[in-house]
Amino acid sequence: MKILIVDDDALIREGLELILKMEPDFEVLGAAGNAQEALEICRRKKPDLVLMDIRMPVMDGVLGTKHLKNQFEEIKVVMLTTFMDEEYIKEALKCGAEGYILKNQPADSIIESLRAVAKGNIVLEREVATALSSMLREGKKTTPEQLAISPREFAILKLVGEGCSNREIGRELKISEGTVRNYVTALLEKLGFRDRTQLAIFYIKNCE
Repeated sequence: MKILIVDDDALIREGLELILKMEPDFEVLGAAGNAQEALEICRRKKPDLVLMDIRMPVMDGVLGTKHLKNQFEEIKVVMLTTFMDEEYIKEALKCGAEGYILKNQPADSIIESLRAVAKGNIVLEREVATALSSMLREGKKTTPEQLAISPREFAILKLVGEGCSNREIGRELKISEGTVRNYVTALLEKLGFRDRTQLAIFYIKNCE
């Protein structure tokens, strides 16, 4: 997986680069100090994933994500930040970010999150998922019967809404990752959504 690191703090950029370069399945293409630089690098090098800070000079990470997704829909974006600001979370996900994680996580957790996103999962750190839940919760809860899905499908929808990866869902429900993928695909078809992000937000808004 080819990764671009975007952060205005040189020490953090260098630290992340050292950590990620130690992983045999990661290739760090470079680093940028703001989202404008990141866009220019993306045009030249076409990374698979951009690890994006939020608060940066020239162009911040949220606006950068919006421009990046408009130009390169296939490039995945994970927001890595110290800020638990609700507006940042909402705007980053609205702009197409596949993940939102915090810098205070252990390196192993960040690495696992990047691998999960590379496999097509959405990654929200627990604190972020909780904040998103409180932002979007409204009205009456929607039941599995109203959605015309099975209790097992509803259980998987719940775990997707909590930001769990396929591996974590499989471990929790004692089923294989392949089975989880099949359930997620079925949920997308039944509920008429395009991706896991929409599933997660639907669950948080309507079912919690």
